[in-house]
Amino acid sequence: LYTMQNVNGIKVAISNYGGTIISVETPDKAGKFADIIVGQNDFDGMIKQTSYFGPLIGRFANRIAKGKFSLDGKEYTLAINNEPNTLHGGLKGFDKNVWDAEIIKRDNAVGIKLTYVSPNGEEGYPGELTTVVNYLLTNNDELKIEYSATTDAKTIINLTNHAYWNLSQPGTILDHEMMINADRTTPVDETLIPTGELAEVKGTALDFTKGKLIGKDIKNECDQLKYGNNGYDHNWVLNKDEEGKLTLAMSLYDAESGRILEMYTTEPGFQFYSGNFLDGTIVDKNGYKLQKYDALVIEAQHFPDSPNQPNFPNTVLLPGEEYTQTTVLKFKVK
Repeated sequence: LYTMQNVNGIKVAISNYGGTIISVETPDKAGKFADIIVGQNDFDGMIKQTSYFGPLIGRFANRIAKGKFSLDGKEYTLAINNEPNTLHGGLKGFDKNVWDAEIIKRDNAVGIKLTYVSPNGEEGYPGELTTVVNYLLTNNDELKIEYSATTDAKTIINLTNHAYWNLSQPGTILDHEMMINADRTTPVDETLIPTGELAEVKGTALDFTKGKLIGKDIKNECDQLKYGNNGYDHNWVLNKDEEGKLTLAMSLYDAESGRILEMYTTEPGFQFYSGNFLDGTIVDKNGYKLQKYDALVIEAQHFPDSPNQPNFPNTVLLPGEEYTQTTVLKFKVK
């Protein structure tokens, strides 16, 4: 467990098991610090849970339809761990492996460098993939996540972090106000696989362009929310004037605590999951039985099922190329 602290007292704790964010302690409007990460903080709890509380996700975040994709005419078959699809890298993805870790220091920031070498064929993916992730806590109250990866054979890749957040836990996230910088989403079928369409959010329950309470439209009877188990589990197409540019993806505000969380990313997509499948069977690190909508996940990523969707941004990585992704989480208060 690596704990870093900045000059303003913000603390972030990360484990090299899965590159998991264990805790993030930030102040509220009264200056009182509290942990805004929902999940586990003991090793037994971490390895037993199946809800991806806080880890790095790979080789491929989100879903791949029916666990199959093709490269150069060859079909690859992955484990079906989210019937009928593959989810978050398979049975033993990046979240369930121990990463090599070393402490790093930069001007205005401290952090850890995590490295994992995924062997050729692991979970069905081709090529030996070497992944490096830097977690950096800056004195500007940012948690910066820098991803890079190289391969020795043509493969696919889509990396993200899967931390669960609640700015005033314990309790619901339905009274958090969220803004998503996206005019379009990728509609899904009943198994949460994109149809390939890019649909406008205007006039729908998926419109967060002007900011609104998460609970405002979550009971909406539209099919897209029913598919997510009566909640959000969707990918938004971020508004970008330049591919790969670091831009604002989302802002989250909790009026009770005054906390604000902003996400900036170079990625083209943003997945928002509102904790729809939490059902009271998981006890978190505070002894709280997590119920539906008690936490949310914000994932900067490429679109789900991209290897099978020719119109989506590319997720193929070739030998000699480098995959890179940067996501910044900015902590504020008002």
